[in-house]
Amino acid sequence: MFIDKIRKLEATKAKLAALEKSVASELRHELASLPAKYGFDGLPGFFKAVRAAASGRAGGKSARPAGAGRKPGRKRRRRAVITDATRAEVKKLAEAGKTGAEIAKAVGISLPSVQNVKKALGLVKSRK
Repeated sequence: MFIDKIRKLEATKAKLAALEKSVASELRHELASLPAKYGFDGLPGFFKAVRAAASGRAGGKSARPAGAGRKPGRKRRRRAVITDATRAEVKKLAEAGKTGAEIAKAVGISLPSVQNVKKALGLVKSRK
């Protein structure tokens, strides 16, 4: 009785192994046929479409493409480097009574950068 159960268990394990091998083979075949099944010529296009679908975005692009929100044909502005010469120019123009926007345009930096330089130089009036 005990020996019969062991033999039955061994036979079931053998059937299970054969079934697992069969399933793995069918799965490989099914996966290999997916690109053609959905109209793709090869794997690269199919992978791109799957990645895009998985991320919830069209075309597999990032959530916000580079240059989004900018006008077409305009290059991205590089970050300005604030040098000692720039600070001196900002100080000279601020003491001459120029507005922050005028200084920013003349020096070639952003208005917030002008404000930061003026604040560092103690040229900004404190708010009370």
